[in-house]
Amino acid sequence: MFEIRQYDVDVSAPPITDEELRRRWGQFHANIRMVSASRWRQTIGRLLGDETWRYRAARLVGRPVLRIVRRVRGTRKRPPTTIVETVEPDESYFPINYRPHLLERPVRSLEAQRDSQSTVLRIDESARDARAEIERLNRELADVRTTWVILADQADAPGDAIFAAEALATVAEPDADVVFADEFWPTAHQPSLKSPAVGYHTLLSYNCVGRPALVRVARLREVGGFDVAAGWAFEHDLFLRLHEAGAVFQHLPHLVIGGRPAFTATREHLDSDTVAVVTQALERRDWTGTVVPGDLPGTTRWRTTVPQPAPSIDILIPTRDRVDLVRRCVDSIRERTTYPNYRIVILDNDSIQPESLAYFTDEGFPVVPCPGPFNYAHIVNRGVAAAEAEYVVTLNNDTVIVTPDWLERMVALAALDDVGFVGACLLDADGRREHEGIVITPYPQHLRTDSNYPVTNQYSVSVRDVAAVTGAVQMVRRDWWNGLGGMDEDLAVVMNDVDICLRSLVAGRAVVFDPDVRLYHHVSSSRGTLDPLVDRNRFIRRWDIFGSFKDPYFSESLLLLGETMYYRFR
Repeated sequence: MFEIRQYDVDVSAPPITDEELRRRWGQFHANIRMVSASRWRQTIGRLLGDETWRYRAARLVGRPVLRIVRRVRGTRKRPPTTIVETVEPDESYFPINYRPHLLERPVRSLEAQRDSQSTVLRIDESARDARAEIERLNRELADVRTTWVILADQADAPGDAIFAAEALATVAEPDADVVFADEFWPTAHQPSLKSPAVGYHTLLSYNCVGRPALVRVARLREVGGFDVAAGWAFEHDLFLRLHEAGAVFQHLPHLVIGGRPAFTATREHLDSDTVAVVTQALERRDWTGTVVPGDLPGTTRWRTTVPQPAPSIDILIPTRDRVDLVRRCVDSIRERTTYPNYRIVILDNDSIQPESLAYFTDEGFPVVPCPGPFNYAHIVNRGVAAAEAEYVVTLNNDTVIVTPDWLERMVALAALDDVGFVGACLLDADGRREHEGIVITPYPQHLRTDSNYPVTNQYSVSVRDVAAVTGAVQMVRRDWWNGLGGMDEDLAVVMNDVDICLRSLVAGRAVVFDPDVRLYHHVSSSRGTLDPLVDRNRFIRRWDIFGSFKDPYFSESLLLLGETMYYRFR
């Protein structure tokens, strides 16, 4: 159902012109200014035009004056004024501009549903006996003659499920097996905003489909209906089994009534049953591992075991001199890493300082010469070509290991038959999270729950599928890297890591982020802030960024502008 297109190999796709590129960039920067700038700056931008020499000259002259004015008057934070629906900011809501009362309820008469192809199955999750309730659902399912069924709580208003079914059936594609929407759960202040695609690894971590959801009756019967042994995690179990059976999931990016009742978001209600159904899912895939309750109700911490014997891993560290960074990084690997079968390889981009060369020689590292102007993609490709291990890790020289079993965790995921790349959580010098996967909404940016995603929810605490992870720490099976052709060396400095992750998704293997693997990252301390526009434009053309591209594993209803996540009202 959800497909990522690579436009530079699609002959049917019209090329993006230079003029169109400028327009997209201009609109993106204008949007950021419109939601974050002062009213004075917004007005000047409209008068002088965005990204013009007049605007830049006005900023150069006006900035010192504005600084003095702000010191005298103080700085007042204002809510956004365009692009997204504006309300007075309130940190108890996420996203900050989201309010339930601004959403329109579907207006449909109950009489219009008499010929509906959906049947409502009601469940009472306040009942003591989950098995009896699920057995009753299966008996009712046996008598269903419609195309779809939708689950609803017994306490819901009679029309809510019908309204939800109508909204979902209206958009259902012919090949869809499950059609689901966003929901007002676990609280109306912080709704569950879901992604266009259902990642299996995310689904192991928590029920990321939820309600409201239309399920095609024929498919439901094919997988044996609802499992009475699954307890109150019976829907989670169903979606796992449907995913494994190749079912097609379709997402409607709207908040729709008819979700789960608030009391179901408790550990007592969900945890033991959730652990059981995820354990069974691992067994069905022949993935050995462990499953325990996660940080939030209804989440799991699932881990697969490291293949035996432990696969070889080459840790590739690109550098040009900066022996101070390399030594700190290497010392942390040696002192903290518990994995037995790894090798450190230095990718030397024309180091000249005697101290650096002496350190490389004295420590006995394999050193791969990578001469020439800085081209990160070329350097890493040379390193992987010279590697001998089954798995490789690209590791920035300005990182420091925090999690002792980081390699065990990462290689256990990378060894799964459906995984291409694995990433980790990076912390800044103050311990704040600076990278928790890359989201493309509308442009690739690092997700950071300590700043631009300031909420702890099921998504943020889980092992999950993502569009991309940073090359600062990235594990991949070496033969998969070679099969993809390595990084695109025309993306010399930036976007090469995001690009190869997206190509992995197109080729059929997931990119997985593990929030429990952590490293410090002293960002840009080795190469400064190189950021060529030519790289970014090539990336935009390839994936139609700011155009048709949708991040498969992040909510379509969220828009990241500057450092703030906004709700995209529809």
